[in-house]
Amino acid sequence: MKTIIMTDKDTFRFGVINDLNNNKLSMSQVKVMLGLSGRQIKRIRKQVREEGNEGVIHKGRDKIGNRKISAEIREKMEELLTGTYPDFGPTFASEKLEDNHGIIISKETVRSIMVEIGLRKVKPRKENKEYRAWRPRKEHYGEMLQFDGSYHHWFEGRSGEHCLLASIDDATGQITKAVFAKNEGVIEVSKFWKEYTEELGKPVSIYLDKFSTYKVNHVNAVDNHELLTQFQKMTDRVGIELITAHSPQAKGRIERLFETLQDRLVKEMRLLGISTPDEANVYLRDIYLPYFNKKFGVVPTSEGDVHRQLSDTERENLPSLFSIQHTRVVSNDFCIQFETQWFQLEREQPTTVCRRDTIVIEKRIDGTIYLKLRDKYLNFRILHERPQKLREKITALVPAPLIRVEMQRKVPVNHPWRRPIFQMPKIVKNR
Repeated sequence: MKTIIMTDKDTFRFGVINDLNNNKLSMSQVKVMLGLSGRQIKRIRKQVREEGNEGVIHKGRDKIGNRKISAEIREKMEELLTGTYPDFGPTFASEKLEDNHGIIISKETVRSIMVEIGLRKVKPRKENKEYRAWRPRKEHYGEMLQFDGSYHHWFEGRSGEHCLLASIDDATGQITKAVFAKNEGVIEVSKFWKEYTEELGKPVSIYLDKFSTYKVNHVNAVDNHELLTQFQKMTDRVGIELITAHSPQAKGRIERLFETLQDRLVKEMRLLGISTPDEANVYLRDIYLPYFNKKFGVVPTSEGDVHRQLSDTERENLPSLFSIQHTRVVSNDFCIQFETQWFQLEREQPTTVCRRDTIVIEKRIDGTIYLKLRDKYLNFRILHERPQKLREKITALVPAPLIRVEMQRKVPVNHPWRRPIFQMPKIVKNR
């Protein structure tokens, strides 16, 4: 019997293709949900009919790409570009590599290699003469959500300033979720989207600004795309695409929403005497959001909901997926320090733990801490104080003791130590 190993992505793709075959989904919906063209979907659909669930597995899995440059050619190219053609352009360098060295490579590949080894820099786009135009709405409900937070005196003089987190669907203009939170930090935002995915599923993409919770704005992040915020890591684990806007006008739909809510919602809560965030959250969920969506919502271009429902594995691991994760190294005494706390690993563990292993620390939304190594949660206990090392206390520095001459031992002349190991036999001469 043949064993087929399928990832969560393969399982999801197989389920979507089956729904397409059973006429539960349209071709336009499947295009958005899978992010593929109609030609690719038809090809996969045919493979599924012929091969079953194996048809969704890519044929090139675990195989080396046919167009991958070998390590020898890559090394030779880097030597030539660095030593012989350091100031050449990509087009000119690719021509010389082909004419003088027989290396046929495209100019764009040469350009990327030159950028990687530091011979060229990526030119930024010109900021002058900017042009903006109306962007058409997305076609399906759940295809893209605009998300942001707004600090405002929502309860006027009855309470202080509060933060409202809200998401609006780009295709329909409906508020999918709105919650009064403590702030726009990573804990509150991750709690918002954890509840969202449990209730409605995973949207295809989220459109938001460059606030520090959502994007690393350090100068090094321009060239190093591996610098990700905790929220970016969460959405990457779940499979939601983040799109950052370069200006407030780009995500004008959510900006306009907050202008409307600061006018209408504040007055509605004033009339009802709502003065606390808890009361406001109940009012938003049960009364105001259905009313707002019915009044201001629009009909999308294409029918259907493209939210992706959580799989059983994702739903089971949802607290872990939306957790703040850091890495720490196991010390020699099997202790780990994290946020002024010390954790002692127990002797019995579900997997082998060695010194200097890198442990993943999960800080979940409810504040609980979990330690994970190779997808196994480790057993540990919290130490109330830092482990003390037993060291001999030195109170003063003193010179080395002197050995008195009379205490030194003199070895006699006839001592065995002074005798040679081998002695030549005496030769007796005959007289």
